[in-house]
Amino acid sequence: MSPQVEAYMTGLLGRHDEPVLLEMEAEARSTGFPAVGRLVGPMLELLARAVGARRVFELGSGFGYSAYWFARAVGPGGEVHCTDGDPGNERKAADYLGRAGLWDRIRYHVGDAVDSLRAVPGELDLVFCDIDKAAYPRAWELARDRIRVGGLYVADNVIRSSTMWVPDPSAARGAAEARAVDLHNRQIAEDDRYLSVIVPTRDGVLVALRTS
Repeated sequence: MSPQVEAYMTGLLGRHDEPVLLEMEAEARSTGFPAVGRLVGPMLELLARAVGARRVFELGSGFGYSAYWFARAVGPGGEVHCTDGDPGNERKAADYLGRAGLWDRIRYHVGDAVDSLRAVPGELDLVFCDIDKAAYPRAWELARDRIRVGGLYVADNVIRSSTMWVPDPSAARGAAEARAVDLHNRQIAEDDRYLSVIVPTRDGVLVALRTS
């Protein structure tokens, strides 16, 4: 996305300047943490509200930035399952989302995200994938049968500013991640139970609706 378009779109989202959200965005900038950011966050809330999501599972949550938007969407009595391998991020999320009045909707699992999804029983309204890119195909394989008909699978960083198409040949990890993301995208596109598109905002957001 061009800087001009990104700046224009961001400028339309100023009404979301809640103090806690601004703190989270400032931490992401200062530490280089790859939070989904102001353009993707409201999209996540919109998608969750559009399908009436009450039960959301995040694969990769960090200190709770994307969970902030999902927690707004599910409302009181809803639940957002968060995952991260760092217990320090759980403490940060509890602070941020607690001050935002949203922590009561959070179920935080410290450990491997895919293992956590496997351990949590029941049907899900929305699964959001934002973990190590090499694990994307495995995440999709586990999530696809857990989502209810009419629910969504959403994945961030599925284009990655086009770098996935021309990975640095000297970077073995980058090439492996590019292949994994491409496989993930193709698996979803070819699954006739899902209708999917890629929204080219930031590094690309894949949205797949389960239709059968």
